[in-house]
Amino acid sequence: MAERETLSSRLGFILLSAGCAIGLGNVWRFPYITGRYGGAAFVLIYLVFLVILGLPVMVMEFSIGRAGKQNIVGAYRNTEPKGSKWHIAGGFAVFGNYMLLSFYIPITGWLLYYFLSSLTGTFRGMGTEEVGSFFNTMLSEPLLQYGWGFIALIITALIALGGLKNSVERVSKIMMGLLFVLMIALAIHSVSLEGAHDGLMFFIRPDVGNLVEYGLGESLFAAMGQAFFTLSLGIGAMSIMGSYFSEKRSLTGESVRVVCLDTSIALLSGFIIFPACSAFGIEAGSGPSLLFITLPNVFAKMNAGSVWSALFFLAMSFAALTTLIAVFENILAYWMDMRGYTRRKATLLNIVLFLFIMLPCILGFNVLSSFKPFGEGTGIMDLEDFIVSNLLLPLGSLVMVIYCTSRYGWGWKNFLETADMGDGLKFPKKIRFYCAYILPLIILFVTIRGIIDIIF
Repeated sequence: MAERETLSSRLGFILLSAGCAIGLGNVWRFPYITGRYGGAAFVLIYLVFLVILGLPVMVMEFSIGRAGKQNIVGAYRNTEPKGSKWHIAGGFAVFGNYMLLSFYIPITGWLLYYFLSSLTGTFRGMGTEEVGSFFNTMLSEPLLQYGWGFIALIITALIALGGLKNSVERVSKIMMGLLFVLMIALAIHSVSLEGAHDGLMFFIRPDVGNLVEYGLGESLFAAMGQAFFTLSLGIGAMSIMGSYFSEKRSLTGESVRVVCLDTSIALLSGFIIFPACSAFGIEAGSGPSLLFITLPNVFAKMNAGSVWSALFFLAMSFAALTTLIAVFENILAYWMDMRGYTRRKATLLNIVLFLFIMLPCILGFNVLSSFKPFGEGTGIMDLEDFIVSNLLLPLGSLVMVIYCTSRYGWGWKNFLETADMGDGLKFPKKIRFYCAYILPLIILFVTIRGIIDIIF
């Protein structure tokens, strides 16, 4: 059996993990819920939940991967008590990776299409209705969507084919570096716009009145949910990074760095969106409309708007591609670890699989648009997102927490030994009660509340 690949550096581990966590939720969900639930006051609550909810789960997922030295299915198999069936949860996690990419690949294709359109000045001089019409026309053309989705898939597959160290790690470092440079440049430009002051103050000056207006309980739940879902925990995408990482550094310190990078992109998106929308009197929306209708409208009104639009969609393409690369790597690891496939064979197989798997999402906007799983205005992508975000991510995380804290699973002692290997920040031993009893209840609450909100 060939020797297992490993990452070449600590920086590679941090950036590849951050690349997986950083995605479109940082940009099209975070600004919207921040705007809805009180601006800066909401951000402070969100940061607290990020530390007490997201961080412990991330350390646990990394630890399972480090101890198991395989993909999530193999990691459970290699660490579970003899005769137990914890590895079944790994199968659901792998399914979650496929489900996530079923809509993430087409959306990445949209971003690449918008980047090219911005670069060629397509949006120059367009009004609000014209920008909206451009987006709706794209959604109505399955071949156009499929073609750009295919490009996104091939870019991801070619990077994966190059190997872990020489391609996946190296390209992720470059993309993450460029993402931060572009986001910082966009944020500086946005806050310097005339009329940006009100939007900037809303984002950085806490106003408890806004929290109370929407209900403190509602605001707390929204912060809890965003803190949990932003890190892509529960489907093994982080555990595979742990399996590639050395034992020279403790996992708690590295998790803190990953969380900080993820949060910094979310905050930068706020510094881009709120001042820019304020400067041009445009309301920040949510979901795809924010990225593909609202912001192109903002850029169309700017001086050198085509340049800033192209830079923004290039940054978003990098954010989406780093997630694709990390999740695709997790899928390949399953086929290589569990089925003995070569990297080349696993990559080619999954190119073919995803050519079919991404079809329902694309067709849901046109040919299959009559299917409305959650009522008017919803489609197949909403259903796929619901399965991943509201079911597989939280339930997968719940299993990981119980697995790492229960004597019927891997156990607290084994978890701590693995998490604390090497130099760096150690996991606090005194929070065992919190991790074993309170944290699972929080995750369960977020899951049930999220399901109720979507269905009813």
